Amino acid sequence: MYAVIRIRGTVGIRNNVKDTLKMLRLDNANSCAIVAENPTFKGMLEVAKEWITYGEIDKNSLVEVLKKRLRLKVDKRVDESILKKIGIASYEALADGLISDNNKLRDFKILQPFFRLTPPSKGFKSVREHHPKGDLGYRGKEINELLMRMI
Repeated sequence: MYAVIRIRGTVGIRNNVKDTLKMLRLDNANSCAIVAENPTFKGMLEVAKEWITYGEIDKNSLVEVLKKRLRLKVDKRVDESILKKIGIASYEALADGLISDNNKLRDFKILQPFFRLTPPSKGFKSVREHHPKGDLGYRGKEINELLMRMI
Protein backbone atom coordinates (compact mmCIF):
# COMPACT_ATOMS: atom_id res chain seq x y z
CA MET A 1 0.00 0.00 0.00
CA TYR A 2 1.44 3.35 -1.10
CA ALA A 3 0.75 6.77 0.32
CA VAL A 4 1.03 9.31 -2.50
CA ILE A 5 1.39 13.02 -1.73
CA ARG A 6 1.21 15.76 -4.33
CA ILE A 7 3.89 18.36 -3.70
CA ARG A 8 3.91 20.66 -6.70
CA GLY A 9 1.26 22.78 -8.41
CA THR A 10 -0.02 22.73 -11.98
CA VAL A 11 2.05 25.43 -13.71
CA GLY A 12 3.74 24.00 -16.80
CA ILE A 13 2.24 20.54 -16.36
CA ARG A 14 1.70 18.27 -19.38
CA ASN A 15 -1.80 16.97 -20.13
CA ASN A 16 -0.92 13.31 -19.55
CA VAL A 17 0.49 14.14 -16.12
CA LYS A 18 -2.56 16.28 -15.29
CA ASP A 19 -4.82 13.37 -16.25
CA THR A 20 -2.77 10.94 -14.17
CA LEU A 21 -2.95 13.19 -11.10
CA LYS A 22 -6.70 13.50 -11.59
CA MET A 23 -7.04 9.69 -11.76
CA LEU A 24 -5.04 9.45 -8.53
CA ARG A 25 -7.42 12.06 -7.01
CA LEU A 26 -4.56 14.44 -6.32
CA ASP A 27 -6.12 17.66 -7.56
CA ASN A 28 -4.32 20.05 -5.20
CA ALA A 29 -0.90 20.39 -3.65
CA ASN A 30 -0.54 18.77 -0.20
CA SER A 31 -3.24 16.21 -0.92
CA CYS A 32 -2.69 12.53 -0.22
CA ALA A 33 -4.17 9.34 -1.66
CA ILE A 34 -3.75 5.71 -0.66
CA VAL A 35 -3.19 3.33 -3.60
CA ALA A 36 -2.44 -0.37 -3.98
CA GLU A 37 0.97 -1.70 -4.95
CA ASN A 38 0.22 -3.04 -8.42
CA PRO A 39 1.74 -2.45 -11.88
CA THR A 40 -1.05 -0.10 -12.96
CA PHE A 41 -0.54 2.30 -10.07
CA LYS A 42 3.26 1.98 -10.26
CA GLY A 43 3.08 3.12 -13.90
CA MET A 44 0.91 6.07 -12.91
CA LEU A 45 3.32 7.01 -10.13
CA GLU A 46 6.23 6.85 -12.57
CA VAL A 47 4.44 9.26 -14.96
CA ALA A 48 3.76 11.77 -12.17
CA LYS A 49 7.03 11.42 -10.25
CA GLU A 50 8.03 15.06 -10.93
CA TRP A 51 4.98 16.30 -8.98
CA ILE A 52 4.53 13.72 -6.21
CA THR A 53 6.30 11.77 -3.52
CA TYR A 54 5.27 8.27 -2.47
CA GLY A 55 6.26 5.30 -0.36
CA GLU A 56 4.99 2.38 1.70
CA ILE A 57 2.70 3.48 4.51
CA ASP A 58 2.65 1.55 7.78
CA LYS A 59 -0.45 0.84 9.86
CA ASN A 60 0.31 3.31 12.67
CA SER A 61 0.75 6.21 10.24
CA LEU A 62 -2.39 5.23 8.36
CA VAL A 63 -4.43 5.15 11.58
CA GLU A 64 -3.15 8.64 12.54
CA VAL A 65 -3.97 10.04 9.09
CA LEU A 66 -7.44 8.50 9.24
CA LYS A 67 -8.10 9.89 12.73
CA LYS A 68 -7.00 13.41 11.91
CA ARG A 69 -7.74 13.86 8.20
CA LEU A 70 -10.58 11.53 7.14
CA ARG A 71 -13.55 13.63 6.00
CA LEU A 72 -17.07 13.11 4.76
CA LYS A 73 -17.93 14.31 1.25
CA VAL A 74 -19.65 17.29 2.90
CA ASP A 75 -16.24 18.18 4.43
CA LYS A 76 -17.00 17.24 8.02
CA ARG A 77 -14.73 15.22 10.27
CA VAL A 78 -15.35 11.50 10.68
CA ASP A 79 -15.55 10.09 14.20
CA GLU A 80 -16.04 6.57 15.54
CA SER A 81 -19.85 6.87 15.54
CA ILE A 82 -19.91 7.64 11.80
CA LEU A 83 -17.57 4.71 11.15
CA LYS A 84 -19.93 2.41 13.07
CA LYS A 85 -22.88 3.65 10.96
CA ILE A 86 -21.12 2.57 7.77
CA GLY A 87 -20.15 -0.80 9.25
CA ILE A 88 -16.56 -0.20 10.40
CA ALA A 89 -15.72 -0.94 14.04
CA SER A 90 -12.81 1.51 14.45
CA TYR A 91 -10.05 3.42 12.69
CA GLU A 92 -7.75 0.43 13.24
CA ALA A 93 -10.25 -1.89 11.53
CA LEU A 94 -10.52 0.52 8.59
CA ALA A 95 -6.72 0.72 8.36
CA ASP A 96 -6.48 -3.10 8.41
CA GLY A 97 -9.04 -3.31 5.62
CA LEU A 98 -7.21 -0.72 3.52
CA ILE A 99 -3.81 -2.35 4.00
CA SER A 100 -5.11 -5.86 3.22
CA ASP A 101 -6.86 -4.38 0.14
CA ASN A 102 -10.27 -5.64 1.31
CA ASN A 103 -11.65 -2.08 1.51
CA LYS A 104 -11.07 1.04 -0.53
CA LEU A 105 -12.03 4.55 0.55
CA ARG A 106 -13.92 5.05 -2.71
CA ASP A 107 -16.20 2.10 -1.80
CA PHE A 108 -17.69 4.18 1.03
CA LYS A 109 -19.89 6.66 -0.79
CA ILE A 110 -19.97 9.20 2.06
CA LEU A 111 -16.16 9.38 2.57
CA GLN A 112 -13.69 11.45 0.59
CA PRO A 113 -11.21 9.12 -1.18
CA PHE A 114 -8.26 11.42 -0.42
CA PHE A 115 -6.83 13.45 2.46
CA ARG A 116 -6.03 17.15 2.56
CA LEU A 117 -2.80 17.73 4.46
CA THR A 118 -1.06 20.84 5.72
CA PRO A 119 2.39 21.83 4.48
CA PRO A 120 5.00 19.94 6.50
CA SER A 121 6.39 21.45 9.66
CA LYS A 122 9.97 22.57 9.01
CA GLY A 123 9.10 22.67 5.29
CA PHE A 124 10.25 20.66 2.29
CA LYS A 125 13.92 20.15 1.44
CA SER A 126 13.36 20.90 -2.24
CA VAL A 127 10.34 20.50 -4.49
CA ARG A 128 12.56 20.34 -7.57
CA GLU A 129 14.93 17.49 -6.66
CA HIS A 130 14.30 13.81 -6.08
CA HIS A 131 14.70 12.02 -2.78
CA PRO A 132 17.14 11.99 -0.85
CA LYS A 133 18.34 15.47 -1.90
CA GLY A 134 14.81 16.76 -2.31
CA ASP A 135 11.29 15.58 -1.68
CA LEU A 136 10.08 14.27 -5.06
CA GLY A 137 9.74 10.64 -6.15
CA TYR A 138 9.95 7.36 -4.29
CA ARG A 139 11.02 7.54 -0.65
CA GLY A 140 10.10 4.13 0.78
CA LYS A 141 9.29 3.95 4.49
CA GLU A 142 10.36 7.57 5.00
CA ILE A 143 6.93 8.64 3.70
CA ASN A 144 5.63 7.92 7.21
CA GLU A 145 7.84 10.60 8.73
CA LEU A 146 6.68 13.13 6.13
CA LEU A 147 3.04 12.23 6.76
CA MET A 148 3.46 12.80 10.49
CA ARG A 149 4.87 16.26 9.75
CA MET A 150 1.93 17.04 7.46
CA ILE A 151 -1.02 15.98 9.67
